[in-house]
Amino acid sequence: MSQPMDLIIFGAKGDLSARKLFPALYHLEYCGLLPKDLRIFALARAEQTTEDFVAELKPKIAPVVDATRWTEKHWRAFAARCAYLRMDFGDEDQYQALAERMAESRTRIFYLATPPSLFDDICTSLGRSGCLEGDSRIVLEKPIGHDLDSCRQVNDTVASYFSEDNIYRIDHYLGKETVQNLLVLRFANRFINTQWDQSCIDHIQITVAEAVGIESRWPYYNKVGQVRDMVQNHLMQLLCLVAMEPPNAMTAEGIRDEKVKILRALRTIDDATVAEHAVRGQYGAGWYHGEPVPGYLEEDACSDAASDTETFVAIKAHINNWRWAGVPFYLRTGKRMAEKLTEIVICYKSLPHNIFSSGDNIPNRLVIRLQPNEGIEMQMVSKLHSLKDKMALVRQNLNLDFLGSSGLDRIPDAYERLFLDVIAGDQSLFVGREEVEESWRWCDALIRAWHTQAVEVKSYHAGSWGPTKAELLIEKDGRSWHE
Repeated sequence: MSQPMDLIIFGAKGDLSARKLFPALYHLEYCGLLPKDLRIFALARAEQTTEDFVAELKPKIAPVVDATRWTEKHWRAFAARCAYLRMDFGDEDQYQALAERMAESRTRIFYLATPPSLFDDICTSLGRSGCLEGDSRIVLEKPIGHDLDSCRQVNDTVASYFSEDNIYRIDHYLGKETVQNLLVLRFANRFINTQWDQSCIDHIQITVAEAVGIESRWPYYNKVGQVRDMVQNHLMQLLCLVAMEPPNAMTAEGIRDEKVKILRALRTIDDATVAEHAVRGQYGAGWYHGEPVPGYLEEDACSDAASDTETFVAIKAHINNWRWAGVPFYLRTGKRMAEKLTEIVICYKSLPHNIFSSGDNIPNRLVIRLQPNEGIEMQMVSKLHSLKDKMALVRQNLNLDFLGSSGLDRIPDAYERLFLDVIAGDQSLFVGREEVEESWRWCDALIRAWHTQAVEVKSYHAGSWGPTKAELLIEKDGRSWHE
């Protein structure tokens, strides 16, 4: 029998809640995976009744939910779980009404879909109002602070009211099927595992490209930039999963311990190396799918025409350990790129000698796709079927499409998996405190080096793959980005 639970969502009328949280919860309702006695409390500042909130929520999430899973029957069942409470998150007195609605016998999950600046007030008010009785868990969205000092402050505040075992720091990339499959690929396949080091791998590329621009997020984003927005969390997590040693067990503690070791071994990019190992970019006007799009400084919400905030980053990183000695990790991420794409490319070394007279010595590549079409692709060499060319070589792709091979009609969204894990009390796909702080330590050094060395932000056209210098970053090593 499942434990009765209350899920309390702070920021229930925000964009994240409408695009991700409520659609994920509805899908779990459709699949019958939500606990029978789960109640959902939606908290926001607007004066509104539960009936009005539910009526407003329906047209927001209906287009996001998979069309084959939208039924009035399931919507009514889901809506019946919801209760709306108006609350000013900074007013401690208003938390008493929430405390009175929750029974001590129920597990409480507090989901903070709010700006990090509110984490302190919310945790303090929850603690003082008696809302944290019994089994209480908290879910935090990124970013956890804007640098190492602020990250520690947030972590200290949350730790005053919740034990580390009950803190769930979300990086939604970790909930993606392909990311979880990366661990299986590495640690459940001997022929992959035995070749996963500097003896076989030439270099590794990680790309997280977004086609959208900043648009209405401009005032927030201009204080943040791409390192804080994407590198510190998403790219660092993918890097850790690619590079980590096998944990003793697939537990939260085992996985986190190995990821922390990678972050501590990540070579610092300092004043002496920043010019050669990191590139900053900012998108200018361009074209996307045949339509003109504005540059970063031309967005409607732009309030600083001289801003040099980066919307693109390319990095050449190294890990100082035995497994990865001499293997560069090329990372790149940006807004207004040529397409929406997230992939990890493992580039193997060429054979020491090519015995075939026709054709180049073509190295193998393993491509792990996270979006838009999740799957794994092995680029290998085979013989061209031809009577004319006896031993002509050709590159062939072995393609594992997760959706096509699963027998399902959709790949579950990352938030669906993460909600289930919070409900089950499983932290293995969530980020530990040490991980977040070590990641900030490395990123702070990079940002500091950029500023002290006055590294210029390079312009690139919207709809491209970034500034020319990002191409040179990898091409000067005799390599090229996978595209």
